[in-house]
Amino acid sequence: MLFGAVERLMALRYLRSRRQEGFISVIAVFSLLGIALGVATLIIVMAVMNGFRVELLDRILGVNGHLTLHSTGDQSITDYPSLAERLRQLPHVQAVTPQVQGQVMVMSDGRANGALVRGVSGEALADRPKMIGDLRQTSLEEFAEGEGVLIGIGMSRSLGLNKGDRITLVSPQMSRTAVGSIPRMKAYPILGFFEVGMHEYDNSFIYMPLTQAQVFFRHPEGVNAIEIMVDNPDQVAGVRGALNEQVTQALRITDWQSANSSFFNAVQVERNVMFLILSLIILVAAFNILSGQYMLVKGKGRDIAILRTMGAPRGLILRVFFMSGAAIGLFGTLAGLGLGLLFIENIQTLQGWVERLSGTQVFNPQVYFLTRLPAVVDWNEVWQVIAMALGISFLAPLLPAWQAARLDPVEALRYE
Repeated sequence: MLFGAVERLMALRYLRSRRQEGFISVIAVFSLLGIALGVATLIIVMAVMNGFRVELLDRILGVNGHLTLHSTGDQSITDYPSLAERLRQLPHVQAVTPQVQGQVMVMSDGRANGALVRGVSGEALADRPKMIGDLRQTSLEEFAEGEGVLIGIGMSRSLGLNKGDRITLVSPQMSRTAVGSIPRMKAYPILGFFEVGMHEYDNSFIYMPLTQAQVFFRHPEGVNAIEIMVDNPDQVAGVRGALNEQVTQALRITDWQSANSSFFNAVQVERNVMFLILSLIILVAAFNILSGQYMLVKGKGRDIAILRTMGAPRGLILRVFFMSGAAIGLFGTLAGLGLGLLFIENIQTLQGWVERLSGTQVFNPQVYFLTRLPAVVDWNEVWQVIAMALGISFLAPLLPAWQAARLDPVEALRYE
């Protein structure tokens, strides 16, 4: 217990700056700052990457089905009411939505934009909380009863559209006329807008009542897609196997994991690479601790020799210099933890300040797909970062401390 108190007092004293050892203290300060910045940066980046994945997953699964049955070519799924009812009886299936999907060109006042039309019933749209919460200037009753369409807020801004304006949809499917085949075209009024929060959806999706979509895309008695929502999106493989037993005609089955696998794999690879690169900041700071401790041992040779001649064991010398170096890593890690969590808590406010000061959009939704900078703290990752930082910080002073413990007091006094 006595040695413990003495060791702590000596270690803390060696961390203080004296005039002739000012440079060593500067190295210790920069080492502490390096550890703190490295830990904080890692925590912030990991939280942003997690938030990015969670937000994208929420947006994608809030608009798209977990599994989708597609008809081949221009064929229709004519028995979709009975097929949908059978699919609803499957385990883990929560909702089944027959749809008519098709690519179109949207034209208005000489401007054009590509889009994907989804024809759904008002009841099916009501089952999508994500869509309902983001509807503007309209209601589900108006959508179900009307002949108009809902467009994304991004498309309305790019084409300069308001509620009540008419847009012309041009389908690549041809209609035969007396003068030859021409693309099918029809004008629809805009009933309202939706905002999912993903640029891709807000700028290129159109929702149309199912009956109108059946007429426009020539599926008068059927649909060409059926979306399925399950209770656990990560367990779509088991439900997919059950679907194959219920489907009698040739239908193509896709799930959200395969449809977005390349995107989420890219996010995961980027996340791992960022973790590796930013870990080097902590490693560099640990080398600063190492060099600072070597210089401290060199400067304290006389003190070590006096302690050894007074009977201090080698273990005490080792623990003193180990504690002086490890304290830098400990305090730096704690400071980095606090700084990182504080930054994450106020990340939206900081983003707004930077955008106002710079006059630019820091988080461009056309590049990053989202309209705001997300951040989700995964405490398992936070503890991993802390454990890694402490591990590196505790390893760095071991070699200088071991060298101090092995120092020969006679040789140390001779060269002083």
